[in-house]
This record gives sequence, structure tokens and C-alpha cells, in this order.
Amino acid sequence: MGVGRRAQPYPPIADYALIGDCHSAALVSRAGSIDWCCLPRFDSDSCFGRLLDWQHGGYFAITPPPGAQARREYLTDTLVLTTMYRHGRNEARIIDFFSMRIGGRQKPRRELVRIIEGVRGHMQFDISIVPRLDYGDVKPWVFPSGDHAFFAVGSNAGLRIFGDVPLQPGADHCLQAVVRVRPKQRLHIGLQFWRPEKAHTFPQRRTARAELDAHFRETVRWWRKWAQRIVYADAPPGPGILRSAVTLKALTFAPTGAIIAAPTTSLPEHAGGERNWDYRYCWIRDSIFTCWALTNSGAAAEAEGVRHFIQRTAAGNADELQVLYAVDGKRRLPEVILSNLAGWRGSRPVRIGNAAERQFQADMYGLVLELSWRGSAQGHEPKAVYWSFLCQIIEAAISRWSCADRGIWEIRSRPLHFVHSKVMCWAAVNRGIGLAQKYQLEAPLVRWREVRDAMRSEIERRGMDHRRGIFVRNYGSRDVDAALLLLPLTDFVAYDDERMVRTTDVIRKNLTRDGLLLRYRSEDGLRGHEGAFLACTFWLVECLARQGRRHEARRVFRRACACANDVGLFAEQFSRSARHMLGNFPQGLTHLAHINAALALCDAPMPQPPPGHPL
Repeated sequence: MGVGRRAQPYPPIADYALIGDCHSAALVSRAGSIDWCCLPRFDSDSCFGRLLDWQHGGYFAITPPPGAQARREYLTDTLVLTTMYRHGRNEARIIDFFSMRIGGRQKPRRELVRIIEGVRGHMQFDISIVPRLDYGDVKPWVFPSGDHAFFAVGSNAGLRIFGDVPLQPGADHCLQAVVRVRPKQRLHIGLQFWRPEKAHTFPQRRTARAELDAHFRETVRWWRKWAQRIVYADAPPGPGILRSAVTLKALTFAPTGAIIAAPTTSLPEHAGGERNWDYRYCWIRDSIFTCWALTNSGAAAEAEGVRHFIQRTAAGNADELQVLYAVDGKRRLPEVILSNLAGWRGSRPVRIGNAAERQFQADMYGLVLELSWRGSAQGHEPKAVYWSFLCQIIEAAISRWSCADRGIWEIRSRPLHFVHSKVMCWAAVNRGIGLAQKYQLEAPLVRWREVRDAMRSEIERRGMDHRRGIFVRNYGSRDVDAALLLLPLTDFVAYDDERMVRTTDVIRKNLTRDGLLLRYRSEDGLRGHEGAFLACTFWLVECLARQGRRHEARRVFRRACACANDVGLFAEQFSRSARHMLGNFPQGLTHLAHINAALALCDAPMPQPPPGHPL
């Protein structure tokens, strides 16, 4: 695909690829521009943000000649991106990555690296580094910091930009250069986050080229060592599991074990609409789903990190458990509208924070117990202090299970009695009983069994359309939603139970659009509509596969996989009519659902990962 001298405003979401270091992340466009980057954490203010405002957001572009053809890929088993540009008989590549190292959990380099490498002939690149701090509000002070090095500081952020490229300050708080590379020649630019108060005390570095080359090799080794833990079948659809697993690992905040939903905010579910949310936080639900997917594919250590994160952030008290947290466990995440930003293709408002922090979503109780239940299969017996916490979770589920909630989809209309939420409260009690029996833990088992059975009785009485023999979205409704596809995960109902098979068929009939699944068709308190929800489509694949309908499952799987971009990344949603991605990107929920669907198709046994963890 050709790229021009000046990148077109707001390229498709699929034009971006992810790089990251398990602390922060950036999106790199096919045209060679970093248009989104938050430092030093996923949820920090953006320093390059023209993804959400093309004129004022800031960017870091290495631009090839007009008409150059671009082809890109990740180096095998890594998150190191290479983009090859061909212009006539000339070829050169750009290598993009965040530096990784052993011990990076506590001492990350916080270093983004871009390497320009000549391959054939001679190729010219225009370089523009235009930092805009605090979501585009601050044009930084840019000043020299040694040979080929500069600092850009403003607000509470500082960026040190260094390497062997002869950058020159521009007229508008930026750095610029024009370079020409020949075969085997390498040029390097590093960008590190530093607190601005340290800018004037930073020592000069005269070995930037050698350091950045060494960091490249070390980063490749780090990712490949981690990737060795992922177990998958060599035949399709197995190999795609690794790319999704690496993506999920990149969305993990190493210091705490929190896993974010996506590294972006306010990419819309409908272009030009208001369904724009900040996903740079740790949802309990998404994190637990991610742990299941990684455990099933061989990376079990992440699950233990999430277990500890949940207990710490809830202060060991079920009453303090909430739906989402910041990556460091912070609880207050008020939703704020950034009126200064135009939004991706005019999609406003642009939001930071998320009001879902204060919602009641009853499924979180069952998810926490399900995480421990699955952990017990890996040999993780709940310690006394954690069992006390789990007992509180079970009692909270018992006391609140009869309340209406906002459900898995976080609706902003009135709360309802969602069947999926009710089943997850049942799962909390059922898994608690299972753990108590398995490890002979102290628990009021007689009462729990009575409550569990009463829960099931009510759900099967009020949560079904008995005429059709199917589960429904909420009590008193005849509608279905895609969350019902998750009911077999907790053993409430078997995949091949006739009620579940019929429910699956009705969901396919009522929610399918152009071969992909919607979440629901009911009113949710917001204007406009959304695209097909890719995670739900992969849930459908898993249901069909485990119901023995593998041919149908493979057909749906192929349709869903076609919604990935050229480097294997999925967004939250997809518009089949307009043929473009929608929603925040890359979306962890989609990637973990992709893994589980692929494993269901492969019918792979549960792998036993090797010990050790590189972070």
C-alpha cells in the first residue's frame, strides 16, 4: 500500500500497529508516524495524540518518499515492528519498539526506539518530532541536551530525545531532520521519559548508537523468551494464538499485574458518535478473562498477579470491590470530557476516566471466585487470608444477587435483572462450595448449598423463555444478548444442553449482522448505534465448536479473523458495511476471545507452562 509525503488525517484504525513495554504503549501508523503515546504509563496524559486531534495532538513521524509502498510485520515471536518501504528500486525499513529488559518490572527503561535501516539503493526520510503534552494542551520547551540530543519539557513530563540523527529545532516547539540511508546503514532515535526536574542534570551519553542497537537485541530476546511459554498447535488456527498472547502480555502493567482493556481512549463505536470511552484501565472482568486465555495457552503466571492485584485494590474487603481500577490500583477515575480535542474523525466527546467505576455489575463476584477455582487446577490453594476475602465475596453475592445491575455491557439506562449477572452470582457460591470441599476450608456449606439451589431455581424460572426453551437477556424480557454465550463457562449449563443450543441459535439469528455478532439490539441509554462486537463473535465460535458444530464454528471463525489488520491486531468492533475497525484498539477482550475460540477449534489439552517469568 502506498504512503504519501504527508500522512492523510485520521487514517483507518487498522493502519496502526502496537508497540509497548508492559508499562506504556504507542500506536505506529503504516505511514511511519507515532500518533498515540502516553508516558510513563498506559493511563498517563498523551505526549503524541493526533489520533484524537490531527492538528493539535502531536506526533513523531519518519516519512518515506511520496508513493513508497509499505509492508510491515512483527519480528517472529516479538512485539518489535518492522515496516519495509519500497520506492522504485530503493528499499529501507523502520524498526519500532519499546526497550525490554530483565528486571523491567521495577526498573523499566521507559524508552521508545526507532531505527532507520537502509536495505537497497538510497532512500530519503523526513523526520518530524512534534511533542504535545497533556493531551495536546502544552507545547513543550525544547532545548539541547548533548550531541544530537534534546529535552522537551512541560507540565509534569519530560522527554529526552537522542541518537545519531542530526535533529534541528523547528519553529513550533518541534524537532526536524532529513536523512538519506544507504544499504546496511542504520540511524537511531531514542525517546525516554524523564521527570522535567531532572532535565538539566542529565549526563551526556556519547554511545547512543551502540546502546540502542544493544537494546534492540535485548528486546528481541526478551519477547522470544516470553513467547516460548505459549503452547499452540502448529496447524491452523493455532499459530494465531501467539500474536494474540503477545498482545495481551503487552497490555499488562508489570509493576502491579493489572491488565488494561486497551491502550487508547475515545476511539468511537460509531464514527462521529458519542459512544467513546476510555479503556486504559483494569477491568476486573477483562483481566480475569485475559488470565484464563493466557493460562489456557501456557502463560499461567499472569493469573497469580491478577489475583493479588484484586485483593490489594479491594483492600481485602469485598465491600470495597469495584468494577475497574487504574493500573496502580487507584479507585477514583472520574469521567472528564476533553473539550479541546476534536476526536477521531470528529467523534466527540473525547473522554478520560470512566464513570463505570461506580456502577454495580454483579458478575464481578462470580469472576473472582471462578479465577480462584481455575487457579486451583494449577495447584494454587487459597491461603487463609485470601479464603477470608473470597468468603466475603460469596456473602456479597448472596446479599446482592437479587438487585438489578448494569450488567456486563455497562448500560447507562436503568439497571435490569440481567440473567448473565444472576448466573455469575450463582457461580460465586457454587465455586466457593467447590473450593471449600476440595481443600476442607471452613465455610457455612449447608447455607451456601441452600442459597445456590434457590438461585438456580429462580434463574431457570424467571431467566428463560419457556415457550422457546431459551435463556433471555433479563427477567421479563424475550430478547437475548451475546453475554448468554458465556453461561457454560461456569458450568451453570453444559454447552450441549438443549437449552444452550437453542439459545445459541436464537442469538445467531437475532444478533448476526453480515456474519458478525452484535452485543444486543435493546435500548441502552445512548444515542446512535455500534458495530459488530468481535469478542462476541469469537464467543459464538467457542460455543459452536464445543457443541460439536465445528464446520459452522470454523466458518464464523474465519469471518471474525478477517477483521484483524495486516499485523494480526483486532479492535473492539467492526463495521462490515463500511469495512473498517471501530472502538478502542487493540482490544484485549477481542484477543483473549480469539485465543479461546482457536483453542476450542484445536481441541487442545491444557498445557503445563515451564517455570519462571522474564519480568
